Amino acid sequence: MIQFFHVYKQYFRSNEALSDINLSIERGEFIFLTGASGAGKSTLLKLIYKEEEPSKGQILIDSINSTLIPPGKLYKLRRQIGIVFQDFKLMMNRTVHENVAIPLLVRGDKKAAVEKKVNSTLALVGLSHRKRYLTSHISGGEQQRVAIARAVIGNPKILIADEPTGNLDTELSIEIIRILEKINASGITMIIATHDMNLINLFPKRIIKLDKGQLVLDKANEAV
Repeated sequence: MIQFFHVYKQYFRSNEALSDINLSIERGEFIFLTGASGAGKSTLLKLIYKEEEPSKGQILIDSINSTLIPPGKLYKLRRQIGIVFQDFKLMMNRTVHENVAIPLLVRGDKKAAVEKKVNSTLALVGLSHRKRYLTSHISGGEQQRVAIARAVIGNPKILIADEPTGNLDTELSIEIIRILEKINASGITMIIATHDMNLINLFPKRIIKLDKGQLVLDKANEAV
């Protein structure tokens, strides 16, 4: 599904953000990507959805070398990947419904189909009752669920979340991971970047750990 072959990333006049990364993620896996701040987690995620390019190496998404995808065809890759950003990137002056519907409206889906899909997706994340609320009028935990709903409404093959629980307390963080587990059960490959080892240790998932741009751990986790 996702393969990195000897991938390096170096920014101008800086140390390597990623160094000789080799890994393979299978379809339907649930991955915790962890490491300290500055370890390279966000960089690795950006390489997957092609916001950035590797300095060296190859990245395959569904057996396609993503580094060779021309700009005019990039939308085909992006439609396969849902992204939950660390700062949500929601439109606070729009309703929950409007935020979640955007990916479908942009690609030209019919209004009736959009309405049906928005309703089912909001139900999935437990936000049906907030459908007509302005996004600025709901809690941070609910905003995070809106961001998740928007990321999955287009039926992506891969969901990437960068520190999705970073601003939430433990109880809400567990709730968010359980929602992501439910989404993962539908077959979506899940890659969750987090530095919260206490949270990671509650869930039996594969852990990939970066340290100063190097992959230092790749193992299955046993929940405590």
